[in-house]
Amino acid sequence: MKQDKLDKSRGKSFVSAQQVAERAGVSRSAVSRTFTDGASVAPATRKRVLQAAEELGYTVNHLARGLIREKSNIVSLVVADINTPYQAKMTEALTRRLQAANKVAMIINSSGESTDVEMALRQTLHYRADATIVLSGQPKASLIETCLNNGQHVILINRDDPVPGPVSVIVTNRAAARQAFDMLERAGCRKLAVIASTVGSASLAAREKAFVAAAQSANIDVSVSRLGPTAYASGAEAARQVLSGADRPDGVFCVTDLLACGFLDAARNEFGIKIPDELCVVGFDDIEQAGWSSYELTTFRQPIEQIAEHVVDLIDHHTPVDAIQDPIRFQAEPVWRKSVRPR
Repeated sequence: MKQDKLDKSRGKSFVSAQQVAERAGVSRSAVSRTFTDGASVAPATRKRVLQAAEELGYTVNHLARGLIREKSNIVSLVVADINTPYQAKMTEALTRRLQAANKVAMIINSSGESTDVEMALRQTLHYRADATIVLSGQPKASLIETCLNNGQHVILINRDDPVPGPVSVIVTNRAAARQAFDMLERAGCRKLAVIASTVGSASLAAREKAFVAAAQSANIDVSVSRLGPTAYASGAEAARQVLSGADRPDGVFCVTDLLACGFLDAARNEFGIKIPDELCVVGFDDIEQAGWSSYELTTFRQPIEQIAEHVVDLIDHHTPVDAIQDPIRFQAEPVWRKSVRPR
């Protein structure tokens, strides 16, 4: 009869620790100690509890435990352009390392309406998320301040605009963009173009501005095109507009590899331009496609695994915000391939 009650209750609610205790013939506290790391419990008792838990399909309610000890182990990731190869790779690396550190990742897509993003971010406060990791792009500074005021550990990745309070982890966007200009200048390029997007995230804007500033300092003409999201189609459309005129560039810096891939395909297939003999192209991110034989794109590699490891380590070891004053910088390394003429 007791078994029938348990079987009927399974479909209606989660199995409770009290049900496990009754099944194993032990106290409720013995069940709690069995599933608490480092707690003292007799081997025979542990065996009975684990056997009962397996038979009943019991799982520990870590959220409830977290609320009791004021720590949920939930980490929210705020991500824009989540479908792009770079952001997908960064998100994969972060979630994998968070899970290895026994954290639960909560993804918030910040590409939507700002009100939706704000509502989703406030949900992380309702669930008592311990930390929020903000990848480049949204949300605005006021929402970040809300997280900080609610005691969250906030870490910004690749957000060059200064936001007081959170820890900032950035790649050397400006230095890499200036190096991209040097690459094209040494290749003999004298008419330059920057292919950006309308996303306007801090990291993309920093690359664009640094490249333009470097070109202007060398008295070399440079144009800027921003056509739609950071997508392959935007790069292709930019090529159609930039290359259709008589005064076409001979060197192009695309602020992401995805834009560069679209630009390269349109340049070769629609305009018959030879790469790199007639046109040199530099990208940024070193996504998987950049190394494909159809592109062989010269680009800059972001150390995604090292960044993810460092960010999760900051959260896992509860590094005090006050202990970190300056942004934590990671070098974007150049990757030479065949889309730029030899140095």
